[in-house]
Amino acid sequence: MTMLERLGLAAFHRMDPERAHNLSLAALKTGLVPLPGRLSSPRLETDLAGLALPNPVGLAAGYDKNAVALEPLSRAGFGFIEVGAATPLSQPGNPRPRLFRLTEDRAAINRFGFNNDGMVAIGARLAVRPAGAVIGLNLGANKTSEDRAADYAAVLAHCGAHVDFATVNVSSPNTEKLRDLQGKAALSALLAGVMAARAGLDRPIPVFLKIAPDLSEAEQADVAEVALDSGISGLIATNTTLARTGLHSPHQMETGGLSGAPLFDRSTRVLARLSRLTEDRLPIIGVGGVGSAEQAYAKIRAGASAVQLYTALVYGGLSLVREIVEGLDTLLERDGFDNVAQAVGTGRDEWT
Repeated sequence: MTMLERLGLAAFHRMDPERAHNLSLAALKTGLVPLPGRLSSPRLETDLAGLALPNPVGLAAGYDKNAVALEPLSRAGFGFIEVGAATPLSQPGNPRPRLFRLTEDRAAINRFGFNNDGMVAIGARLAVRPAGAVIGLNLGANKTSEDRAADYAAVLAHCGAHVDFATVNVSSPNTEKLRDLQGKAALSALLAGVMAARAGLDRPIPVFLKIAPDLSEAEQADVAEVALDSGISGLIATNTTLARTGLHSPHQMETGGLSGAPLFDRSTRVLARLSRLTEDRLPIIGVGGVGSAEQAYAKIRAGASAVQLYTALVYGGLSLVREIVEGLDTLLERDGFDNVAQAVGTGRDEWT
C-alpha cells in the first residue's frame, strides 16, 4: 500500500462509513486513482461456467450498486466484477445509519435494504460498459413487491443483454422475509422463472445463486438439490451472516448482515459442504472474509473455482487486489499447480 493510499484510507475512516463509500466511488471516477490494469498469468486464467477470466479474484456485489464506476473498476485488477443488487423499481433502502465499520474485527455490518437506482437506470449504464471486462449483475426484489420471485426474472429480462452473468440474491438479511425464498419449493419456483427469462435472451448467460451462511445442513442439502435440478450455472457461497460470535467492536450488535474477517470460517465451511453436496458438478464462487492471498487460496482449495472480496478493501484499499492476485499466483507455483483449476477442492476435507 502506498503512502497516498494509507492517507486516503485514514481520511475515509474518519468519516461516516456510507459517506466514505460514496466518496471512494467518486474518487475512482476522477481517473486520478492509480490502477494496475489487467492482472493475469497462465496459472491464474480461469474458466468459470464458460466465462474466461484473467484471474479468479472478483469484486463482490454491493460496492458499485448502481454501476457508476465500471470503467475504473475494470482496470483495478479484478478478474470479474459484480454490480448491484438491482431491483425493478428504484428504492431508497432502509433508514440511515445503515452501515457500520467494525474496525477491531476488520468487519462491517450493513442493513442497506437493496437501495439502488432501479433496473432502467442501471441497465442504461451497463449498456455502455467498458469492453473486455467480465461484468455481472446481482438481481434483487423490491421491498414492496407483491411477487418478489417475478422481480428477479424482470431484472434479468431487462438487463441480461448487457452483462456476462447474473446472480440471484435471495440471501440478503436486510429485506424482510427475503431469505424465505431459500426454502425448497419457493426456490425451485423462483429459479424456474429466472431460467425462463434467461431463455428469452439473445445470448443466454450464466446464472448463479447466492446463499446465506446461516442455513442448516439440511437446508444446504435442499439448496444443492434445487440448484442441480434447476439448470443454473453455479453457486455463490456466501452472503453476510446474522451471527455475532467473537466480535469486539462496540457496533457488534447493530442489526444487519455481518461481513469481513469474522465470516471467513463460517462461509468456507458452507462452501466446502456445498462443493461436496453438488459433487463438483457446479462451480462455486467463494466469498466471505477474503482479505489475503492465503485466504483466497484456502477458499479455492475448499472447492471454489473463483473468489470475491469487498469488505477487506475497506481496510486494505484497492492495492489489496494486486497483492491477492499476485500472491495467489505465487502460492499456486509453490504447490506445483500449472493452473488454478487444478487446486480447486484439494483441501475440501479440511473444512468438512
